[in-house]
Amino acid sequence: MFIYSVRASTIKFFLLIGVTLVLLVALINISGADAVYASVGDIEVNYGGMKTNEDRVAFIEGLGVMVKDTPTGEESFSAPESFDRVLAGYNEIQKSQGLDLTKYVGKRITHYTYEVENYDYEGKVYVNLLVYKNRIIGCDISSADGTGFVTALVGVDKAKLK
Repeated sequence: MFIYSVRASTIKFFLLIGVTLVLLVALINISGADAVYASVGDIEVNYGGMKTNEDRVAFIEGLGVMVKDTPTGEESFSAPESFDRVLAGYNEIQKSQGLDLTKYVGKRITHYTYEVENYDYEGKVYVNLLVYKNRIIGCDISSADGTGFVTALVGVDKAKLK
């Protein structure tokens, strides 16, 4: 015959551990675990917490770029397994902003495009955001014409903004 006894102090011990774990998980969720910070020059940028369109627009406008409230485009795609010359060059722009697309090879990414309203340029200018799991993993500001430009969104030349 096998008899096992549990003392009240044992139950209290495991109850205390359980409550501590619950509080720890709650604290992590409240403290902004979505925050993904990067320092770009003298700018501290939070790339996390991009759950809604309002979050994305607030991020862009926080950098001084004014955009229309609704995206002109939204599409999902899988990041390619290898980078060609063009994508490798684009990733260099991302690295200048504290981002790196090579971490997301094979992942499902959402691309949002917003039309810019205050950039001094002949022709249309857009902001592109690449988002993975509510985090910006890539962003740029670019012109729509073939002879235009693509540059980093973070640290954009303020002289070009109207």
